[in-house]
Parts: sequence; structure tokens; C-alpha cells
Amino acid sequence: MPSIQAQQEMQNHRNTTTSLTTRKNECVILLHGLAKTKRSMSKLNRALKEAGYTTVNHDYPSRSGSIPHLAETHINQALTQCPDTATIHFVTHSLGGILVRQYLQNHSIKNLGRVVMLGPPNQGSEVVDKLHGLPGFELIGGPSSLELGTKENSIPRQLGPANFELGIIAGSRSINLILSTLLPGQDDGKVSVSNTKVEGMKQHIVLPVTHPFMMKNANVIAQVKSFLAQGEFQSGVH
Repeated sequence: MPSIQAQQEMQNHRNTTTSLTTRKNECVILLHGLAKTKRSMSKLNRALKEAGYTTVNHDYPSRSGSIPHLAETHINQALTQCPDTATIHFVTHSLGGILVRQYLQNHSIKNLGRVVMLGPPNQGSEVVDKLHGLPGFELIGGPSSLELGTKENSIPRQLGPANFELGIIAGSRSINLILSTLLPGQDDGKVSVSNTKVEGMKQHIVLPVTHPFMMKNANVIAQVKSFLAQGEFQSGVH
């Protein structure tokens, strides 16, 4: 008869195998941020694949159009790559989160699961308010960058509350101290912690990570996996 330790190891293996099999019918769409590519989400993508999820790490030309255009075109493209019967989750960075909110304002997704947003400018960014008039700003960021301010007519401020299961991870460290002077309170160098929040969110946590690299952080990845699997972040983090 196997020892208690051996029995526990066999049970853990069965649980892991069952979990991996079950998650194959869960499709996670990853959407990168402004002026980035799907390569920025590759480490997170690998971790989710290893956890058993079907993933779609979708590349889109973030500087090529407005937020409504990008959302309509590229989220539809990503959805076609998920199995028809799969539960659909989203994991987004920065602008990617605004695309999801834009899309879900106009569409419903059958079998929509959970959404995790990393550093989303859900109330816009003061960086855009201060710098949008500078020569070359739109050339660098594209039309969507001009829509990410904090004024009432900005796209993020016009979108309604989240009516889906949403977890948000904000960053509190910056490697761009110049841009941080334009942001009130804690920030990640691009977005203030307070402006990542949105009405209707289920959970919000702050981690000591920076905006450009948060999706590569091991703790962030662990928290993403926790929320997708359980609908909540790991305890002990605020």
C-alpha cells in the first residue's frame, strides 16, 4: 500500500492533470499596450500555456487607428482564434484594457469569463493631457494616444462601468521620473494608480512594478493566474 506521502503526490498529479485538461476549453486572449507588440506579452503567454490554457497572444497595430476601430477590428480577429465552445478570458496591458472595455460596450461575448488588466488608463492619463500638443506626439503614439486623456470627452471617460468580472493590477514604481512628475500620487510612470480604477471592478491591487515591464514580473504573472483560476488575487496583496 502506498505511503501517505505517495498517495498525496498521486492526488496532486491527478488534480494537476484534471486542471490542465479542463483549462484547455478556456481561451485567454492577450492584448499588448500602445506602441508594443505581442512579444511584450510572450512570458505571460508561456506561463498561461503551461497552466493549461489555450491562448491567443494577439498582435495589433496600436498606432494605426482610433480606439473604436482597433477594438472592433482586432478583438473580433482574436475571438475567431478561440475554440467556439471555449470560455473567453482577457489579459491586457495598458491600452489593451481600454480596447476590451470599448468592445464590450457594443458587443456581448458568449461564454465571457474573466478579465485582468495591467496598468490600464481607465480614467485616462495626465501624461496625455500635458503632452498631446507637442510636435510629434501623434506621430509617435498614433490616433489612439490622443484619445487617452483624462478629460470628459476622452474615450476611457466615456465608457461605462465594467459589467464583467474584472481584476486590475496597478504599478507603483517608475523608471521615467520626468513623466511621473505629471502624475498625481502613486504611479507606474505612465498611469496614476487612482486612474487605473473603474466602477464595477471586482478587485484592485497595487504592486511595486513599472508600466513598461509589469507583464514580465513573476508576481504579476502569479496574480494573473490566480484571478483567472479563482476570480480573486492572492491574499496579502493590496
